[in-house]
Amino acid sequence: MNISIVAAIGKNNELGKDNNLIWHLKEDLKFFKELTTNHVIVMGRKTFESLPKMLSNRHHIVITSNNILNNEIEVFKNIESFLETYKDYEEEIFIIGGSSIYKSFLNYSNKLYLTEIDEEDENADVYFPLFDKSLWNKEYISDLKEENNIKYRHVLYRRLK
Repeated sequence: MNISIVAAIGKNNELGKDNNLIWHLKEDLKFFKELTTNHVIVMGRKTFESLPKMLSNRHHIVITSNNILNNEIEVFKNIESFLETYKDYEEEIFIIGGSSIYKSFLNYSNKLYLTEIDEEDENADVYFPLFDKSLWNKEYISDLKEENNIKYRHVLYRRLK
């Protein structure tokens, strides 16, 4: 399987507050769209509910024990059933949140596309899981950017073999 995680995180691994993104960076959202378009995206129920609408040209998978009545998405009750169903899938699959889904998929992921934001938010209520960076090769895939006085950079972590 070719599983990649994509997330925007603050200095202390902040992800969000009240089921919303903390930082709204237009260029980062464009990066996310370019990365995930024409791919499978996997998320938890709360992340799905936080989307303003279905993301175009992407196959939505939601992992939840709740019932979701939406025939545009594929629902799995747990990660194991998703992994079993997609075990022979060769295209890149993107995990897009939230926190517990990231944590559950971290050991299955080959790549982490992280937007590292040079800011802190003490009001965050969800965080990206801590991971051992010595097990990953870090590669900057963008120059330092600045938007709304917020500095950030796109970083790719590739799991070492």
